[in-house]
Amino acid sequence: MTRERPCSPVSARIKVLRPPSVGDGGRVGATATVAIGADEAVFPGHYPGFPIFPGVCLIECVHLSGLQAPPPGAPRLELAAVETTRFLSPVFPGDQLEIDLAWTGGDGTWKCAATVATVRGSAAKVRLRFNEEAA
Repeated sequence: MTRERPCSPVSARIKVLRPPSVGDGGRVGATATVAIGADEAVFPGHYPGFPIFPGVCLIECVHLSGLQAPPPGAPRLELAAVETTRFLSPVFPGDQLEIDLAWTGGDGTWKCAATVATVRGSAAKVRLRFNEEAA
């Protein structure tokens, strides 16, 4: 499923590795991956000489992953809020992100708790809230 991306600071493409499915305890989970190329437009100005992928771009990767891997049966979603974010380690050019999504909610509002990791371990924990778009 391809979703429209009208404006984003991230040019990397999201690939869903594990589509949303119901797991233990009725929790809905999914996994996506993103290859962070050295050609991302945000790198030149974010610590010149020592490029680090900006935290806001990690949030955007979770947002885009959520749009590509929404909960089963959910209509089109839109981001309503960034509830919490914790950055744990830097992301560098060439890193491969693995994003694990855990969905809860329904009835018009969905919460997405995500863990973002690289080969070095956890890079961020992000919680987003989405609303179902009106038809």
